[in-house]
Amino acid sequence: MTEVLTFAASTSVGVVGLILYRLRLQLKASRRELARKEAEISIAHEVQRALFPRQLPRDGGLEFAAVCIPAGGISGDFYDAIQLPDGRQVFAIADISGKGISAALIMANLQAVLRVLANSVPEPGPVCRQLNSHLHQVTDASKFATFFYAIWEPRNRHLTYVNAGHNPPFLLGNQRRQRLEEGGMPLGMFPHTEFQTGEVFFHPGELLVLYSDGLTEAANAQRVEFGESQLESIVSAHCQKPLPEIQQIVLDAVQKWAANQLEDDLTLVLVRCISNTSDV
Repeated sequence: MTEVLTFAASTSVGVVGLILYRLRLQLKASRRELARKEAEISIAHEVQRALFPRQLPRDGGLEFAAVCIPAGGISGDFYDAIQLPDGRQVFAIADISGKGISAALIMANLQAVLRVLANSVPEPGPVCRQLNSHLHQVTDASKFATFFYAIWEPRNRHLTYVNAGHNPPFLLGNQRRQRLEEGGMPLGMFPHTEFQTGEVFFHPGELLVLYSDGLTEAANAQRVEFGESQLESIVSAHCQKPLPEIQQIVLDAVQKWAANQLEDDLTLVLVRCISNTSDV
């Protein structure tokens, strides 16, 4: 009996040892896979960061401040601002459905096509129609992008825009508060979509606030969202300050509200008109 027990014990130890050995191998493999995925995400993050404008336009009557904070290393949000050869400026913000690398790839694709169209198509409606058709062709039916695109004409302070299902930017200053809502459906949902073009005069000192829903939907411990009204209230209270200060005040408020636990990508773009007609 003793020999049997000894043999059984030895066998059990051997089995446990084999299990531990296999677990160590699996752990090493898991660590290698995790390291590989982290490296891929890191590379994707660096590539994506290079796609954002390194320098926002400084001439043409507008000044900008912009930031994008990914919730998970890489972002499905993007913003852009381009100075055109004829003196006009275009700027945009978008939010790609979904998260992770797939959303980031669509974002990069959308931005590349936008850069081509911005220099060749003079009106926001046709730009959005072509972007919509392209996105519908290269993605499946579950993918779409909310998108806001504007063209600024400095000589008459005229802003034309299309809001394709994005959170409406709001314009503050000179005793007015106006939301820019004209447009249509998000990009990519249907093969053929028409977009209404909105128009507004953008006067010196006024401030336009563009943002993604990752900002206004940031929730606190009680699952109460930060909200558009709180964003507008904060910006209104500080709208005379330099744009980087306003940006930081908003970010601090959102991150405090959500206890630094952002669940979605957060993008904020501030645009201020700084010129009179004679300045340009």
